[in-house]
Amino acid sequence: MRKQIAAANWKMNKTLQDGKQLLQDIISAEYNLQSNHEVIFAVPFPYLMEMKAIIESNNQFYISAQNCHHKTSGAYTGEVSVDMLASIGIKHCVVGHSERREYFGETNSMLAEKTDLCLSKGITPIFCCGEALDIREAGQQNAFVESQLQESLFHLDADTIQKIIIAYEPIWAIGTGKTASSEQAQDMHAHLRGVLGKQYGNTIAGNISILYGGSVKGSNAIELFSQPDVDGGLVGGASLVVSEFIQIINALKK
Repeated sequence: MRKQIAAANWKMNKTLQDGKQLLQDIISAEYNLQSNHEVIFAVPFPYLMEMKAIIESNNQFYISAQNCHHKTSGAYTGEVSVDMLASIGIKHCVVGHSERREYFGETNSMLAEKTDLCLSKGITPIFCCGEALDIREAGQQNAFVESQLQESLFHLDADTIQKIIIAYEPIWAIGTGKTASSEQAQDMHAHLRGVLGKQYGNTIAGNISILYGGSVKGSNAIELFSQPDVDGGLVGGASLVVSEFIQIINALKK
């Protein structure tokens, strides 16, 4: 069975002290994690090493970067390279979050570079895709997310594509309180898996975890995660609340 994943994206929130307390409170709860379950915390860059030290002894909890630069090194003041992440033992990195695409102009070709750099250093990309409201209202969401995958990931061979985690985030449901219905989420996840299947075959597509990201909460996680092609969530605001994220972790398919 493919991995079922609860991934927290803290974004630009929490002081170091508050973040350490949040993480400790979450990981100290009781869970019935299965062998295919993973819990990932994408935390701000300054906290990576301290947060990693907190979860070091738990082999199902991971610390992730929220971003990386698309070049290996150079005169890019304020940026962080994949080599830097690898040097401190980081094993995951969010790539292409909608906020990075919108606010920082990240393109599909740039994200292909980031993906390749992550993979070259043994870092698992959590590759984000998803459509804005106007694209969905025009009925173009399937073609739009298909092009995101094609332009950023389809240069990878069949063995390598299975090292990617995909996160579908309907942009119109991020931070708005709106959530795609479980049927809408399943429809898009099934479409994404079908697109992967056309390119790589259904067996390989069936091995790739596809997360839902868009106002996931403790109250809707079970219904969302119960869908056959939804393999967990990439969670924003609710991951900053101990009780909420505990519920989300416990909602992962057994």
